[in-house]
Amino acid sequence: MTSVQKLLGVLVLAGLLIAVGAASAWKVQDWRYGKQLAEQARLHQDDLAAISSAAATQQRAEQDKRLALEQRLATADKSHYQELTNAQKDQARLRDRLATADLRLSVLVDAADAASGCAVPATPATGGVVHGAARARLDPSHAQRIISITDDGDRGLIALAACQTYVKEISTTK
Repeated sequence: MTSVQKLLGVLVLAGLLIAVGAASAWKVQDWRYGKQLAEQARLHQDDLAAISSAAATQQRAEQDKRLALEQRLATADKSHYQELTNAQKDQARLRDRLATADLRLSVLVDAADAASGCAVPATPATGGVVHGAARARLDPSHAQRIISITDDGDRGLIALAACQTYVKEISTTK
């Protein structure tokens, strides 16, 4: 074996040792980085789980608030419906009483107004029981129209109250 062959053998052996050392260094780094990547993946998964849990909790809270609002609105709607029903029953009773002449509507008359042409006496007749200002009895059909107008007004006021309650409930939940 010549010195060139020996030198070549040493160089090949040194190259092999360097290659084996580099491969084992790469393998060690791969294990170490693999371990770090696995730890980062676990931490990332933990973060995602925490975020998902927080989002689910927030969603449940929002659903609970919405359910509470819906219940309050349903209660308010029920009370407004009951109020409307009661007003309608009262108006129907009033119309029935007017129709049967059980009740008569009258208006105050200004007896001092000569331009009105009203021939209603300012003082009650001797057989009358009405004391006070002069009154004129309304025709039943006019009384029915007046009751109808007040019924529409009552319905409008009840609907307005319902709308105001709805807006108040909606605006206080945000």
